[in-house]
Amino acid sequence: QVQLVQSGGGLVQPGGSLRLSCAASGRIVSIDTMGWYRQAPGKQRELVADITSGGSTNYADSVKGRFTTSRDNAKNTVYLQMNSLKPEDTAVYYCNAGGLNTGSSRGYYWGQGTQVTISS
Repeated sequence: QVQLVQSGGGLVQPGGSLRLSCAASGRIVSIDTMGWYRQAPGKQRELVADITSGGSTNYADSVKGRFTTSRDNAKNTVYLQMNSLKPEDTAVYYCNAGGLNTGSSRGYYWGQGTQVTISS
């Protein structure tokens, strides 16, 4: 079974930092793109950042300069380093694996989500 298991998250003060991890496991040959999405209460889920297997990154304008995503292809793990956190960053964060190749199929998968709360 392919699974994406997230870790990290929690409560931090404005200006603080947090690091999220997401590890994909199962019969995985490769993953084209791994990304991070977030959804705040009453708001639409939005892309925060993503990264290709080649290391190309993409960030939402709201997090550019503050967040950094990286990945370890050998471990099928993606990270999101969040710095200078703001209250508006409060949301449930989900990781996503796109173009996940199992050898017999190719699709996308979601992590379980983790709560990030920025509050003073």
